[in-house]
Amino acid sequence: MILVVGSTGSLGSAVVKGLLAERRQVMALVRDLTGQRANELKSAGARLVMGDLKSRQTLDAALKGIDTVICTASSTLSRGQGDSIESVDQNGIQSLIDSVEAAGTKRLVFVSFSRNILNDFPLSVAKRAAEKRLESSAINYTILLPSYFAETWFSPAVGFDTGNGRIRVYGDGTAKVSYVGLEDVARATVACVDNPGVLRKAIPIGGPEPLSQLDAIGLAAKATGRAMQVEFMTDEQIAAARQGTTDSLTASFLGLFASLALGDAIPVGGAEMLGLHPQSMENWFARPR
Repeated sequence: MILVVGSTGSLGSAVVKGLLAERRQVMALVRDLTGQRANELKSAGARLVMGDLKSRQTLDAALKGIDTVICTASSTLSRGQGDSIESVDQNGIQSLIDSVEAAGTKRLVFVSFSRNILNDFPLSVAKRAAEKRLESSAINYTILLPSYFAETWFSPAVGFDTGNGRIRVYGDGTAKVSYVGLEDVARATVACVDNPGVLRKAIPIGGPEPLSQLDAIGLAAKATGRAMQVEFMTDEQIAAARQGTTDSLTASFLGLFASLALGDAIPVGGAEMLGLHPQSMENWFARPR
């Protein structure tokens, strides 16, 4: 039985559906058994179990009878009451690792992010602490290190608003980034299950061809047939904003903006190790939405 932690998020739900398509037995950890997303997972064929990363007791209970844990959880895009970078991404993930160790669970697949993201900010501190903890443990782990998700970083949430023809660029927009589609990361995650070749490894995952933010604007303009109005948030403006905030979520996104400006070109090979060939961003932009 596979337990998916973060199952109601965009990546987690895609992972659950990918596992079910392979006729795997899947348990989805949810905080609300009657919520819409939980019902969608149940209808797809997943079993549901109540649990919360902020409650060690619920994690211990959920891990009974579980062979493999997949963790895609983060508080960055969907936060419930009491959720924060500290309570979920930092303390919650550490608590999950504690539970996995105590239960003697066979496998843990943890989705982090690219190690080219070097800035020191709350989310990166939490991710790197989890990676370090796993690498020093006796757990049979696999760590996935995807680059920037296209679904997030080409969306209005971060200023890439193609619907209104307005796009914000971080830095000068010329550094190359191996943007990757969420579905490709989900497929990579599923491919790690029962795969002895990825035990105790950290695997970078990126798209087939790095492109700059300015390149991406060109692809967006081509796909939509409209010109884009571009504004720039300079490195200096990002740094000033980071100094001016005490909110960990805001600080984390500003840290990601700063890293995006520096680029994240990932050598081809990680996805191929898993037998996958991620789609190009040109194809991603061309898809109907």
